Amino acid sequence: MKRAPRPRRTANLSESIHRQLNTYAFAAGAAGVGVLALSQSAGAKIVYTPTHVLLHGIEGYPIDLNHDGHADFSFASVNGCTEGLCFASFSVGAATGTGNSHNGVWAKGRSYALALRAGANIGPHKKFVKDGMMLKVSTLEGTEKGYWRNVKNRYLGLKFRINGRTHFGWARLTVHNQGNQITSILTGYAYETIAGKAIIAGATTGPDDAGAGADLGTHAPRSVTLGMLALGALGLSIWKRDEPMAAISEGN
Repeated sequence: MKRAPRPRRTANLSESIHRQLNTYAFAAGAAGVGVLALSQSAGAKIVYTPTHVLLHGIEGYPIDLNHDGHADFSFASVNGCTEGLCFASFSVGAATGTGNSHNGVWAKGRSYALALRAGANIGPHKKFVKDGMMLKVSTLEGTEKGYWRNVKNRYLGLKFRINGRTHFGWARLTVHNQGNQITSILTGYAYETIAGKAIIAGATTGPDDAGAGADLGTHAPRSVTLGMLALGALGLSIWKRDEPMAAISEGN
């Protein structure tokens, strides 16, 4: 007859070992979440279109951010004189077309489009208007209004729709004005392919979280490695120590 197996002895682990095992499980779970987040953001992509267009005396120059054959925005640069009054204006707005009623430019106040610096975060919870005045001047009144007076490589914040969903983008311009002459050069534009996801002004590559940061001189935080996980609590403590050091080095 076969003897019944003897019950296995239960090992009593010390409290310190329990703590290490719990820490290991927590770190492994955090790493799993990080991998999942990485796989979800891997599809993020910035579509960048370089160009070099002189916008002077043009009543309507269209741009098609996602190259679907339909203009999303239109620039207008108008100047002239009438009855002793010389004037000029440079503006941007949603292009006329089906589905463009929700397109807009990031503005301050009711209608003045902001001239953003590289690195600005363009996304939800910003104020967008359908038509934005960039600059207007009048020699008779001696007035200048707008944020685009003699600026180089500044960015328009844009939002537009693709298949009914909101996407964010930017357009880069250099603007020079003298008297009633406003000369502008459009040097590129880009948009984020993930609906609702913010884009960094000046970012030209994706995925946005990594590529944009690389363009602007920053790096992604260091992730937990399998080697660190194998070390348990010690590996987690090393990871925690490295994170602040990376932040400090980037800040200098």
